[in-house]
Amino acid sequence: MIGAQVLTPETMILGWMLYLPLIAWALWRCPWVELITDTRRQHVFFGTVFALFLLWLLRRDFDTGVSYHFIGMTAVTLLLNWPLAIVGGLMAQLGMLSMGHQDMASMGVNGLLLVGIPVMVTEACCLLVERAQPKSPFTYIFCSGFFAAALTALLCLLLAMGLLWVGGLFAMPEWLGDFIGYLWLIIFPEAFINGVIVTALVVFCPEWLETFNRSRYLSEPWVDDGDT
Repeated sequence: MIGAQVLTPETMILGWMLYLPLIAWALWRCPWVELITDTRRQHVFFGTVFALFLLWLLRRDFDTGVSYHFIGMTAVTLLLNWPLAIVGGLMAQLGMLSMGHQDMASMGVNGLLLVGIPVMVTEACCLLVERAQPKSPFTYIFCSGFFAAALTALLCLLLAMGLLWVGGLFAMPEWLGDFIGYLWLIIFPEAFINGVIVTALVVFCPEWLETFNRSRYLSEPWVDDGDT
């Protein structure tokens, strides 16, 4: 998460200009009727938003104006599907804002980094998996869970560092040349946390995952009567 003090006004305005249409599009595409009429969906949605909010509270704030915490949006996207995931991420952001852990001015930039990009990366991975139509749930777990979370962490970190470098208000660390070595300390835990959550949901509560094709992954294997 990036503080407003290390972002230029132009960057923050651009962030809002990109984040607001994304929110509007998600609100338009949300299955509001199903959410209102289905109590189970309501419990999954609000429980996921609360868990995401708690995850974002586990953070390390630095005096330089940036904060580090796990993203967790890969598991949220697989649970809720992309429209509700964006709305849930926005609600978690508003919770952070109410507690003083986020600036209103930089909320657009942070929304793109912590919500928009993770949701789009996870959705793209899910679409590629569905296009291949694998029958093994391990493909879903690895490609949509572990791999999507790792790619999300990498892209968000690189884009955040790029924004800070272009803005020129953030004092870049002297160890930037060793940056690649530190990437693994961020990418692997993000992939592990999301992957473990997705694995547990596939095993114990597959009906909670809106992006999980239960009829294909969990159907009994077809047996030819002539071979028995």
